[in-house]
Amino acid sequence: MRTNTAIALGYVFCLLAAPLAVPTPAHAVTININIGTNLNRGRPITCREGEWRIRDRGFRDVRRIDCRGRFFVYRAWRGIQRFEISLDSRNGRVADFRRIRR
Repeated sequence: MRTNTAIALGYVFCLLAAPLAVPTPAHAVTININIGTNLNRGRPITCREGEWRIRDRGFRDVRRIDCRGRFFVYRAWRGIQRFEISLDSRNGRVADFRRIRR
């Protein structure tokens, strides 16, 4: 009786410890953004919302350059490169996307 209980507990312990023992594979996250990419499903955006959407796409230090008129212009870093991104305020699409020098 004791051996059956010990064996059953051993199996339960192995089943519980098995997921902890196997390492999960690391996956790199790559989010592409190009001219024509829709950031807001075709709806109008505010200047602040455009900044948030760009930051959600993997950019850091996002700065608003010009938020007047139809196009909102931002500058942001991705890795070691700096980019200038223009968003159409009426539909949230990327109107211009270019790398600029530091």
